[in-house]
Parts: sequence; structure tokens; C-alpha cells
Amino acid sequence: MLTPEMLIAGYCQGIFPMADERGVITWYDPHPRAILPLDAFHVPHRLARTVRKGVFTIRTDTAFTDVMRACAAPAPGRESTWISEEMIEAYTALHRMGLAHSVEAWREGRLVGGLYGVAIRGLFAGESMFSRERDASKVALVHLVERLRRGGYVLLDSQFLGSPHLLQFGLIEIPRRTYKQLLAQALQVEATWDVPA
Repeated sequence: MLTPEMLIAGYCQGIFPMADERGVITWYDPHPRAILPLDAFHVPHRLARTVRKGVFTIRTDTAFTDVMRACAAPAPGRESTWISEEMIEAYTALHRMGLAHSVEAWREGRLVGGLYGVAIRGLFAGESMFSRERDASKVALVHLVERLRRGGYVLLDSQFLGSPHLLQFGLIEIPRRTYKQLLAQALQVEATWDVPA
């Protein structure tokens, strides 16, 4: 069984789990590794206007498990998921320990987008995001980066290149060895998730 302690140990070594279609969990250590540099994060002009308009109400950690389930739900072009029920339980337990967080986009009382990830010291490992309305997950990402900067985080891990739409924000690939060096530095940093809005 996947446990919060296993997750913590894995992220501290630079590895993370994914489940196959049968729910069997495998640990991954990709090369190259994708990261979003916090000091070079780019917000496209159109998206910046959407953020300024306040189309969505942004909340954190009010619907963590709902965000995970939304990320796990089938979507066009992604009929299967790597997020198993066992993973939802383990990450929710990690969330209760204060080491996994969600950023949620709400509109008219409905959860319409968001993301979740793991925060250990100066590392935030972004796990998955979903959107039920245009730009909802992207606005959540912008708010995540602002929070990470204010909280003193130094490494935003995106794992794989994955979604091409993340390239517009400055996503880059680096060698596994470089990632492990950045991770070691991040784990020496005292960052805080709870920063004033």
C-alpha cells in the first residue's frame, strides 16, 4: 500500500509514483526532467488579463480530494488515468499532514479548475491539473507561482514535458543529474505554504 511516508521518501529522492490502467503503481525518475523556473515564469498577455479580471475565485486547500478526482477523471484525449484510488487516499493523507496542497478555481460556487502537488521544504512538485472552463487551471497555476515565490520556494517540478501548453509559461527540460542537484538545494530551504494573500 502506498503511504504518505513512502511518498515523502520518494519525493526527497526525486522519484514519484504513477498507476497503470490496472492500478499497479510504478515509481518514475525521468530523464530529462521538466521544471518551471520560478524566476523566469512567463504569463501570456491574454491570460494576465483574465487573472486581473477576477473571473475565478481562487482558493487553496478547500477541496483537495475533489481536485485529485477531477484530475483523475477521463477527458478528451485522455481516456485512462494514472491517478488510482490508492494514490488518492495516500495523497489525501499527505494533504492532512500539510505536505500536499491544492489551488482551486471556483466560479458561481462550482469547482471549475485547479491543480495539486506536493510541498516539501523548498520543493513544490506539481502533480496534475484540470479545467472545466477555459483558462481555469492556468489561472490556478499563476496563483500557485505567486504563492511559491512569496513562500520562499525555489523549485517547481513539472516532472515530464507533458502538456505542450505549459511551454508558454517557460517550462524547460534539464538533465536528471541537474534536477537532483536542484532538489538537494531545495530540501535545505525553509519555505512556507501559508503566506498572506
